[in-house]
Amino acid sequence: MLGIAPVLRRWHAAGTPFGLATVVGVRGSAPRRPGAALAVSPGGRVVGSVSGGCVEAEVYELARAAALGAGPCLAEYGVEDEDAFAAGLTCGGTLQVLVRQVVPQREPGWGPLLAALERAGGPDGPLAHVTCVGGAPGLGAWLAVRPGGFAGTLGGAALDRAAAARAREMLERGRTGRAVVRAGTAAAEVFVQSFPDRPRMLVFGAVEFARALAVAGRFLGYHVTVCDARPAFTTPERFPEADEVVREWPHRYLAGTAWDARTVICVLTHEARFDVPLLREALRLPVAYVGAMGSRRTHEDRLRRLREAGAGEEELARLRSPIGLDLGGSTPEEAAVSIAAELIAVRNGGTGLPLRDVRGPLHKNDGPAGGAPGPAVRPAAPTTVPEPVTAGAPPTGGDPP
Repeated sequence: MLGIAPVLRRWHAAGTPFGLATVVGVRGSAPRRPGAALAVSPGGRVVGSVSGGCVEAEVYELARAAALGAGPCLAEYGVEDEDAFAAGLTCGGTLQVLVRQVVPQREPGWGPLLAALERAGGPDGPLAHVTCVGGAPGLGAWLAVRPGGFAGTLGGAALDRAAAARAREMLERGRTGRAVVRAGTAAAEVFVQSFPDRPRMLVFGAVEFARALAVAGRFLGYHVTVCDARPAFTTPERFPEADEVVREWPHRYLAGTAWDARTVICVLTHEARFDVPLLREALRLPVAYVGAMGSRRTHEDRLRRLREAGAGEEELARLRSPIGLDLGGSTPEEAAVSIAAELIAVRNGGTGLPLRDVRGPLHKNDGPAGGAPGPAVRPAAPTTVPEPVTAGAPPTGGDPP
C-alpha cells in the first residue's frame, strides 16, 4: 500500500470513498508479496496492483463493488497444477486478498494513517499497519502501530494492546505476515504489514557513477548518503537524488555513522588513499553488502594493500569487487543498474542467472519485504563537515592516517 498511499490520501481528503484490495496471504509462486494493494474509486479509477496482471480484472471488480458499498470479503485466487491456464494465477500460486470499503466520513482515522504511510521509513520512524482478516472484530478493522503507541481499534482495548505488541515484535524484525492474537476470550487473526526505517546505502566517491547509483538506490527504497573528501565534487547540487551529501574522509565518516544489518556500502573512488582505510573499516562490520569499483588489476592491488593493512582472508572474501553483475554495460547509468542488480540478488538470495536457467520457484515470497532487517548496531554520531580549502582538494587534515 505504500506506493499508492499519496493517491489514497488525496481521495480521502476529498471525501471520496474507495475500495481497497490488499494481498494478505501468498502460497507457492506469486508475482506480488503480501501487502501489495489495489484501490478503485466509485468512478472506476484504479491505482496499484495485486498480482502483476494474473487476477487484476477479478480483483478490480470486487474493489469497485466495495467502493460502491459492498461489504468486506476475503477472496482467494489460485490454480491446481493440472489447470494452470484456467482463470486465476497461471504461475501456479495462490493469493488471498482482503477487499473492503474505506469511507472518509465514517473513518476519518484513515487520513492520518495514509499520511503516515507516505512518510513511512522517513523522519517519523517505523510503522506497522495491522488489519483484521478473521475473528471477532470483523474483516478490515485496523491499527496503525508505532514503537511508542498506536491508533485505530480492532474492537476492544485488550485485543488492541495484544495486537500492537505483536505488531511491534514483527516491525522490529521487519516482518510482514499473518498472526493470531488473543486477549481473554477475544481472538483475531491479523495481517501485519511492516514499514521499517529505510535501509542505508552509503556511496563513497563523488563521481558520475555515484550520481547514477543514488538514483537507483532511491528507487530501490534506500536512504542514500554520498560521501567524499573533496569539496569541489561533494555538493548537494551534483547529487539531487541523495538524501545526504557529506564531505569527510570516508573511513572517518563510516567510523562515526549509523549502520545495521541491512546497510549496503558501495565504494566507487578506486583510489587507494581513500579505499584502503575505508574498506578496512567496512569489512569488519556485519553489514549486508560491501562492494568496490575498479578493474581486476585495481582489485588485486587493493587486496594486496588490504592484507598489508591487516585484513584477514575471511574479511576479504566478503568484498564484492569488481562491483556489480556482468551486464556488459559501461555508462554510469548502466553501471548503476549492474550494481543495483547485484544488491537485489544479494538481498533476496538470487543467483544472478537468466530466469530461463533457474530451476525451482521464480518468486520468493517467504522473506521480509525490503531485505532482512537488523537492529541498529551503532547510533548516528554528529558529522563535522570542515570548510572547503582548495577546490578539488581533501578537507584539512592531509592524507588519512
